Amino acid sequence: MNRKIKVLIFISSIIIVALGFLISEKISPEKKINETSVDEDNKASNVDDSSKNNTNEADLFEQYYDSADKILNNMTLDEKVGQLFYARYPLGDATSEIINEQPGGYILFAKDFENETKDTFYSKISKNQQSSKIKMFIGVDEEGGTVVRVSKYKSFRESPFLAPQKVYEQGGMELIETDTYEKTNLLLSLGINTNFAPVVDIPTNQYSFMYDRSFGTDPTLTSEYVRRVVDITNRKKFISVLKHFPGYGDNVDTHTGIAIDNRTLDNFKEVDFKPFEAGIETSVPMIMVNHNIISNIDSKYPASLSKEVHDILRNDLNFSGLIITDDLTMEAVSKYTSDGSASVQAIIAGNDMIISSDFKKQKAEVLEAVKNNTISEERIDESVRRILACKLAYGIIEE
Repeated sequence: MNRKIKVLIFISSIIIVALGFLISEKISPEKKINETSVDEDNKASNVDDSSKNNTNEADLFEQYYDSADKILNNMTLDEKVGQLFYARYPLGDATSEIINEQPGGYILFAKDFENETKDTFYSKISKNQQSSKIKMFIGVDEEGGTVVRVSKYKSFRESPFLAPQKVYEQGGMELIETDTYEKTNLLLSLGINTNFAPVVDIPTNQYSFMYDRSFGTDPTLTSEYVRRVVDITNRKKFISVLKHFPGYGDNVDTHTGIAIDNRTLDNFKEVDFKPFEAGIETSVPMIMVNHNIISNIDSKYPASLSKEVHDILRNDLNFSGLIITDDLTMEAVSKYTSDGSASVQAIIAGNDMIISSDFKKQKAEVLEAVKNNTISEERIDESVRRILACKLAYGIIEE
C-alpha cells in the first residue's frame, strides 16, 4: 500500500510540473512580447534580421556586396556612371532615355501625377522598370503638409497628407505610425520605392524657412519620430531618406540663393546631428546632404560638395548607406561652382548619387572626368557597389 502511494505521489508530481511548464509557456508576458516581435518581423521584414538590426558600427549592406560585385563586374563604364544619377523624370516617354542612359533612379514631382490615376501611373512606372537593364529607384517628396507630390490629387488620396507636426498634435507617435504606414502603402502601390522624407532638420523658431516642414525644435522628439518612421519603412521594404544633413537650422531657401551657416561644429553635434544619429542607429538606407555652406567645417564649398562634411557623416557618424545630394541645379550650387564642375565635385566629395535636373549633361561631365583621370574608376565602383547592394537589400533588384 505504501509503495502504491509513493508511486502515485511521484506520478502526480510529474504531472504538476508538466502543467506548470505549459501554463508558464502560455501566459509568460516576456515570451508573448518576443513571439509577437518575431512574428511581425517575419510578416513585414525589410532587410533580413542580420542587417535590419545593424548598429552604426556595421556596414548596412555588407551581406549584399558579393551579389553586387557580380553585377558590377559585368557593367560598362557608361552603365556605372548612369547609376550615380537620380534624375528628374523626363517629359514624355522615358523609355529611350532609360535604354540609352541607364539612370540609377528617377525622382518625380507633382506635375508627373497631375493627369494620372493609380492604375495609369502604376502601369507607366512598370513599363519604365521593364525598360531598365538594372531596376531603378523611383522616388518622390511626399513629406506631408507643404510638400506633397502625390496626395495633392484626389485621384490618389481624398485629402493631402498632413504635415508631421500636425499629425503629432492630433494623435502623438501612435498617429505618426499610422500616417507612415498609410503613406508608405500608397507609394508602394504606385511602384514607388523611395520617399525623400522624413525632414529631420531642427529650426529654432517658427519663422524659419524649414520650420513648417520639420518636426519642430526639439531634437529629442525629432529623434524619436525618426526612429518610428525608419523602423516602419524598413519593415515595409521601402526606402526612407533623412534630410538635410548636416542640418538646415534657420537658413534661407537654397533653391534661390546661397545660405552660409556660421554655427559651431559643437552646435551641430549637440543639436542637428541627433536625429541623423537616431536614423543611422535604426538602419536608415539613405541620407541627403544640403547645399548650405557650413563655414566652421568647410568655408569653400556647399555641404553637398564638401569632402569634410561627407567625412563627418562617414567617419564620425559611421553612416554606411547611400549619400545623395540635393538637386545640383539649385541656385546655391550653380552660383558657387563654375560650369561643369558641380557633378564632378559631388562625386569627389563622397556622394554616391546625384539628384539632377540636367541628367544627360551631368552624366557626360562625370564620364569625361573619369576618362581624364579627374575621378578614378575605382571611386565610381565604390558608389555603384553600394547602390547595387541597396537595391538588392530592398528588393528592387534580385540576387
